[in-house]
Amino acid sequence: MDIADQNFVKKINQKLLLKEILQHAPISRAKLSERTGLNKSTVSSQVSTLMKEHLVYELGQGESSGGRRPVLLMFNKRAGYSIGIDVGVDYVNGILTDLEGSILLEEQLKLPSSSPGVTTRILIELIQQLISQIPSSPYGLIGIGLCIPGLVDADEQIVFTPHSKWKNVDLKTTLQDTFQVPVFIENEANAGAYGEKIFGAAKHYEHLIYASIGTGIGIGIIINHHLYRGAYGFSGEMGHMTIDFNGPTCSCGNRGCWELYASEKALFQSLQTKDQHVSYQDIEQLAKLNDMKTLNALRNFGFYLGVGLTNVLHTFNPKAVVLRNKVIESQPTVLSVIQDEVSSRMNAQFSSRVELLPSSLGHNAPALGMTSLVTEAFLHDATLSQ
Repeated sequence: MDIADQNFVKKINQKLLLKEILQHAPISRAKLSERTGLNKSTVSSQVSTLMKEHLVYELGQGESSGGRRPVLLMFNKRAGYSIGIDVGVDYVNGILTDLEGSILLEEQLKLPSSSPGVTTRILIELIQQLISQIPSSPYGLIGIGLCIPGLVDADEQIVFTPHSKWKNVDLKTTLQDTFQVPVFIENEANAGAYGEKIFGAAKHYEHLIYASIGTGIGIGIIINHHLYRGAYGFSGEMGHMTIDFNGPTCSCGNRGCWELYASEKALFQSLQTKDQHVSYQDIEQLAKLNDMKTLNALRNFGFYLGVGLTNVLHTFNPKAVVLRNKVIESQPTVLSVIQDEVSSRMNAQFSSRVELLPSSLGHNAPALGMTSLVTEAFLHDATLSQ
């Protein structure tokens, strides 16, 4: 075996050991050898390398099973930090996390305008705020992950955002040039799906759908534990499937799109009057008072979500659907209406086997998904670069 092949094998072994330490720490070298099938000298050598790279450290001695007490190993989650940002139509939500996804800091700012110029300026200010709070560490800021509600192509260029009207914006290069770290850009629903898969309600499902229901509707798709992006990165734009071929024109150019009937924006528009702006708090309070207009609007919201989700379920046959929406998370009756509508439109073999779940991560799901993607890329590069 030549030197290149030997180095390749070493890198593969390091990745395997790091994965086991991440999943099963605290763990001893002997247990790593047992779990991976690698001999003890290989484990010892590669663990030493990982320790020199500050990715692993010794916690102390564990319980003896008859011989010497084993030294336990831990993943160094404070070796570096990542930033995840969710760019909405009228807000930016940013988080700072360690390498295990624990949130150290969260900042949310309102956007006075959704134009690329204004958004980019506020994004840079937000990132600078988060960077200023990073604790001392071997690697510092390892990368920035950012998601937007729109089309992001395979090169991570923002092709189009239907609600803020961005077209062909290269935000990735701008941020990489400004902060000199890797930058990753993803569709918001894809990021949310990944966040829920890694940290949230969907941890134990290999096939799942994440529905982000806000100004529009975006769908994130996980197949066999992996994020499905489609051939060009545009999968999941199911908010723009037609559910009424004679319906009104959508911002995407189509007519009768699902999100015109089932988005949070549609719900609020149905309750708003000329003299009154409706808030989340208003809906919650009026629902508690059994206000008929509010209850009917919530039922209508659930009905149309159920109609569209029936198409999604027939298409992908997932084990779970995670619904990210503040109203659904605070109003269990909406989820009941969705479940009833899906059940009435699908064969029991389909509907009885899928779980409809409110998001467990809430508004942080997309940002957490992005920090996870950043961390995975960092750990991949860290073990390959040695």
